[in-house]
Amino acid sequence: MSCVVGIDLGGSKIALGLVGPQDEILSRRRIDTRSDAGLDSVVERIAREVATLRDALPPAETIAAVGVGAPGPLDHVKGELLTLVNLPGLSNTPFRRALNERLSLPVALDHDAKVAALGEFHFGAGRARDSMIYIVIGTGVGAAIIYQGALLYGESNSAGESGHMTVDPQGRRCHCGSRGCLEAYTSGPALSRQYEAATGVAISGGEIAARARAGDASARAVFQEAGHALGIAIASLAMTLNIETFVIGGSVAKAGDLLLGPAREALKGYSFQAVSARLQVVASELGEDAPILGAATLARGLL
Repeated sequence: MSCVVGIDLGGSKIALGLVGPQDEILSRRRIDTRSDAGLDSVVERIAREVATLRDALPPAETIAAVGVGAPGPLDHVKGELLTLVNLPGLSNTPFRRALNERLSLPVALDHDAKVAALGEFHFGAGRARDSMIYIVIGTGVGAAIIYQGALLYGESNSAGESGHMTVDPQGRRCHCGSRGCLEAYTSGPALSRQYEAATGVAISGGEIAARARAGDASARAVFQEAGHALGIAIASLAMTLNIETFVIGGSVAKAGDLLLGPAREALKGYSFQAVSARLQVVASELGEDAPILGAATLARGLL
């Protein structure tokens, strides 16, 4: 197999990896996104980084294709980015076509959660499994469903919007306009809001996790509530889809068992025992490499 490039297009940064024939990351690059400069500028800077990655190619190898994971909403069939809150300069643009024309290489584009899920499924915590659900928890909450080796998109490309599953009908108002969404309990901003409400101290989710490990009762209570909400969502997904492996990624998932422990306990109360006994709820193994390796998998699908 030839070398490919996997790209993780984010709101603040773009991470690129040259991925070799054995699916190993041979070289990495990272640049600021600066989406406000517009499509042509972003594409041009990506092209320069791809050119730099060529210097790390093994003898007689070439870059055969490029895969990109990007925030949604997007149209993976047409290769277009739609209205992006965190990337306004790239909203409603033909991103795949622009990158394809600039690089003269085949380009694949998909939602970042789905791309990271592919990475974990093939090379990380979901490897050797037939099906898997990947839930990414950071500034927001998203998910991707892989069933019998294939990504599920749904009829209008919205399968996996688990961040807006209702975990408490009478619960907190979510920024989407609904009430009791998973995202209103487990996202990084939600953790910060809850800790500040309890203590008057405004700190990040990572800092809350550090305080929880040090024995801070308020911090531990925040993660207990977040994990409980996550467990309800996992139970609902498991009962509906009968998928048994759940991989949790994203910045909030770095809290590990502070979050996943309460989730594992909660799901027992919201699903059949025969279902919950078979569930595996585990943290991402690949971390920030998941979207790069997943995007490389997308790229290989073009060859």
